[in-house]
Amino acid sequence: MAAQGSPGGRRRRPALVAIDGAGDASAREVTGPATADDREPDGTDAAGAEAGAAAGTVDAERLSDVDEWGRSQHMRDLLAVLYEPIYERWLRVEWEGFEKLPRTGGALLVANHAGAIPLDAPSIMHGIERDLGRPVYGLGDEMFKRIPLVNVGWSRLGGVQAHPDNAYRLLREQGHLVVVFPEGARGPGKHWSERYKLRRFGRGGFVQIAMRAGVPIIPLAVIGSEETMPIVAKLPTLARLLGLPYVPITANMLLGPVAALVPFPAKMRIRVLDPIHLDVPPDQPRYSRSKIMDTSEAIRNAIQEELYDMLRRRRSVIFG
Repeated sequence: MAAQGSPGGRRRRPALVAIDGAGDASAREVTGPATADDREPDGTDAAGAEAGAAAGTVDAERLSDVDEWGRSQHMRDLLAVLYEPIYERWLRVEWEGFEKLPRTGGALLVANHAGAIPLDAPSIMHGIERDLGRPVYGLGDEMFKRIPLVNVGWSRLGGVQAHPDNAYRLLREQGHLVVVFPEGARGPGKHWSERYKLRRFGRGGFVQIAMRAGVPIIPLAVIGSEETMPIVAKLPTLARLLGLPYVPITANMLLGPVAALVPFPAKMRIRVLDPIHLDVPPDQPRYSRSKIMDTSEAIRNAIQEELYDMLRRRRSVIFG
């Protein structure tokens, strides 16, 4: 609920709606001090008495655009304004097969992941939200929830902790687009010498999620992110002390402290592969482990082959 502006230019606090714990639809609006009509015959404030009696079971309506996952459309719109020049002019992101992305219904997007500070995730989410007009939620490691400030910003921009129940609700119950990076932190943590060599896709959990939710898997192959912030060395001891998956030394850092956080202007290309419709019924108590692993490996191999093909066709890291 957006706050309304008052004639004097100051923001007026919106009316609060008290709702009992059972979600009773007969919620009464509380807009200010009780009037004579709101008082009981003995002079007490009926609304105040009612609110006091329901203390502990009364919830106030959420007074912002933050949804149940912590995502804020206002924050997404703000990021879009800030990220658009990076997307359009610095990375010059180009899509192939964008029309394969569904305009309605849930789908699980699966992509490779790279760069010490990976720009593939925000580029995928920004491009889809801008050109398809659909929100995208990104599943990420629980590590993001442990870092102060980062955890709030991550949630406001569409980050959700990677858990099967979260993914199921987003995909099956709410019909959203969800992007996941099965390489996890191993992808962005790759050394420069290992670029474009995909890590294992874990135990195929993303396949089981798609089976249970009854949604297609749409693989994405991304090139360019590897070169934006390549890792030339890592500090494992410091990473263990900080509880981080890796602490990198990037080629960007060699250009000085100001350039350390500035990605190189590598041209990014994103290729959308054909959707994979899993031939199994949703909502089953369990699925074949061998089918899950075979499907996961097949998707990994498909993305790897597309990466090799895109690299063969690329003439220049900077110009594509």
